[in-house]
Amino acid sequence: MSTHIEVPPHALLERILTLEIVRVTERAAVSSARLRGHGNEKAADQAAVDAMRRELNKLPIQGTIVIGEGERDEAPMLYIGEQVGLKAGPQVDIAVDPLEGTTLCAKNMPGSIATMAMADGGTLLHAPDVYMQKLAIGPGYDKGVVELDASPADNVRRLAKAKGVKPEGITVLVLDRPRHASIIESVRSTGAAVRLITDGDVAGVIHCADPDNTGVDMYLGTGGAPEGVLAAVALRCIGGQMQCRLILDSDEKRERAAKMGVNDPKMIYGIEDMARGDCLFAATGVTTGSLLSGVKFRKDGVIETETVVMRSVTGTVRYIKAEHRELAKFHLD
Repeated sequence: MSTHIEVPPHALLERILTLEIVRVTERAAVSSARLRGHGNEKAADQAAVDAMRRELNKLPIQGTIVIGEGERDEAPMLYIGEQVGLKAGPQVDIAVDPLEGTTLCAKNMPGSIATMAMADGGTLLHAPDVYMQKLAIGPGYDKGVVELDASPADNVRRLAKAKGVKPEGITVLVLDRPRHASIIESVRSTGAAVRLITDGDVAGVIHCADPDNTGVDMYLGTGGAPEGVLAAVALRCIGGQMQCRLILDSDEKRERAAKMGVNDPKMIYGIEDMARGDCLFAATGVTTGSLLSGVKFRKDGVIETETVVMRSVTGTVRYIKAEHRELAKFHLD
């Protein structure tokens, strides 16, 4: 007696896209990994952007880039509003950071990744490329246990109480920037530990979702708004809490935000405000870090990659280690 599994067409497409976005981040990671340690951030970013655009345009989607490359870096852009895909299939919002940690890649330092997110059309926050205040913790806590407008010291104490430990048992991840000096001082005043990272706050936020393995309980600080939306998608998939506020400290930024639909410049965004509906998230390691292994170019010509891909509707997290033997797909010549 033979049996077969019937999958509804929409579910089949979603499952296919889960694997397809892995291919997108793999291509971007391999292209930029060839420039690790060359000291040229723009060239590495350009390689990732070109590879990501090429692969996105092969997908059976009607895609709109709602989170793209930033003007701040004067980098080549997958620009906001750009249409990608085969213009057939579901309408989707896409957020990309083709090379998060361009400096890390250029200096061949740990933690650079190629990352993107995909969601139902009209469900991702259209965030301008400005800075954003961010606070994130992992899953398992009551809503509101920490608050963006509370002091860092107060949030540490609140989280420690909820976790059942003293403040000394909490570790907070912070981008190592002069602007974060007061945050670092406030956290350390409680006895809690601060772990500093030089770049890469998408991966940084993801770390706090798995404190047992990463040792990180909380993420605090200001970073790019596009990266904040990408991190929110990841937390939608794996659990956790996040609160953010756009930093709109000039008329030009407020006008730009208003054109993108931001009506309340002081609004505090939760995860659901930044990423609604069904979301997919993928990241492939470029340089080896605590989240993912970097691309390996083996002597026998095989290329190895490691990718994490997540889906919010199922909460499934897959780590995919791949060996690539057909190298023409990477367009490396």
